[in-house]
Amino acid sequence: MRLSTKSRYGVRALFDIAYHSVGLPTQIKDISRRQQISPRYLEQIFQKLKKADILGSKRGPSGGYYLLKDPVDITLGDIIRATEGPFELVFCVGESPKKQCPRKDECVATDMWAKISQQIGDFFDTISISDLCDQAQEIGVEKEYDHPYTYHI
Repeated sequence: MRLSTKSRYGVRALFDIAYHSVGLPTQIKDISRRQQISPRYLEQIFQKLKKADILGSKRGPSGGYYLLKDPVDITLGDIIRATEGPFELVFCVGESPKKQCPRKDECVATDMWAKISQQIGDFFDTISISDLCDQAQEIGVEKEYDHPYTYHI
């Protein structure tokens, strides 16, 4: 199984918002610059994350994107499901009627594929955006505060 850039970039972008935003909306140009991801591609990913009620947006000069939940409540599993769909290693364990395997009822491997898919999803559900922020602090990733309402004296 290989995750697409949508999932990987989605994780990085949500980490970026949680780590650098100070609770304020973050502009896509800043996320793009820090994470070296195309702004247009981020917009596509963010549409999926908004649809999954993980991310919100605010228009205007002080607008941008913000997390709809606390970073501790957003898991990598949530992000991957929003960008990729359900964890299904093989199509025969899915619920889609278009992708039903004709041997599903007599295949001895179907249950194994379903269990592995479930375990992968469960594992990703144990890692939160907050965990990534904690790890970033441990390894010394500098926080960038560039919001117009952040004052330094």
